[in-house]
Amino acid sequence: MTSRTMVARTMAGALLCAALAAFAGETRADNTLSLKELSPNGADACFGRIYDAAHLKAHPHQKVARIFFFYGHDPVSRPNEEPAANQNTSYTGFLTTTVRDAKKPEWAGSWCNKNDPSDPSSGIRCGMDCDRTLASLKVDDKGKLLLSGLSPDIYLDPDAAEQMNKAEYNRQALGSEDDNFKLDPMPAESCKAEFARIDPIDPALGDPLRVRLKPDQPFCFGRDYDDAHLKSHPNQLTRSIRVFRGPVELASFAAGGDTANWPDGADIAVSVTTGQKGAKVTQTYSCQGEADQWRCSASSKMSDFSCDISQKEIFLKRGANGTMMVANPNNAVAVVDLCSKAAHGKTKSDDKVYRLQPMPQWACAP
Repeated sequence: MTSRTMVARTMAGALLCAALAAFAGETRADNTLSLKELSPNGADACFGRIYDAAHLKAHPHQKVARIFFFYGHDPVSRPNEEPAANQNTSYTGFLTTTVRDAKKPEWAGSWCNKNDPSDPSSGIRCGMDCDRTLASLKVDDKGKLLLSGLSPDIYLDPDAAEQMNKAEYNRQALGSEDDNFKLDPMPAESCKAEFARIDPIDPALGDPLRVRLKPDQPFCFGRDYDDAHLKSHPNQLTRSIRVFRGPVELASFAAGGDTANWPDGADIAVSVTTGQKGAKVTQTYSCQGEADQWRCSASSKMSDFSCDISQKEIFLKRGANGTMMVANPNNAVAVVDLCSKAAHGKTKSDDKVYRLQPMPQWACAP
């Protein structure tokens, strides 16, 4: 593995990355409400439907009684991980549903874009954090919104199917008939009123990571899995994991980062150990704030991998009571050879989501 003391970012490279990031932010801001099918005049748009008792009786496997989709500026206004300068480039699509007998709705945010920007007839995909899909959208000739491909676990953690027993998963997930919705166009205020019913954010989550973690300060999060845990998760490869910023990462940001755009351009390191006597492997990632997460791409700054690993991404999210969650949906943590066939596609092992505790900095020493 390349020595950490040899890793450095040149000022020119850092400035170029910062310029490209700023350009990307400007582009996203300009295109915030660019989908004419949803919003012909660029204004906030609302679609919704409230199902009556007769419909729900005829569809016993449909849990959703109320559903609204809002395309526009954030109706929830929750603190997120975007740099302050990019706060208007966050989610553009918002879904809220209320299931039978529930008093409050649940909600999810997404980025909505054409599947093929060069093809006016192509559909619309709304992507979520951790590389998930919220739904596919299409407006029919009567102006109704056809919402399909809705995952039953959109409100659950990415590894919910593995972590919950089947009965609990089925209780919390949406029903088998909760898809292929046809929503009526409504005034934007109807959606805003529906989103106003959402419960306030869990105070245990605290501030976003970009506030909790400072540009000029190190951090260390990790977890060591004991034999009992590994026995109950036989498909988990990770025995120990550390996610941190140390002297190398701090120096890199000090040389070329922009504190006004924090956490964009922040480097982090992830060290993992597998098996009883497995060697520790450390990989560097470069991050940017994106809605409720840090999207971190594998970097060649410190890597022995022979292939292009820049498309390998992990996602950091704040957890309750000062913890951190790391999502690894597509084999981007080096518990496998990132250039091997085993690293292609979705993560199949039980190494999809890590829930990490803050640790003293010495616990993340190389």
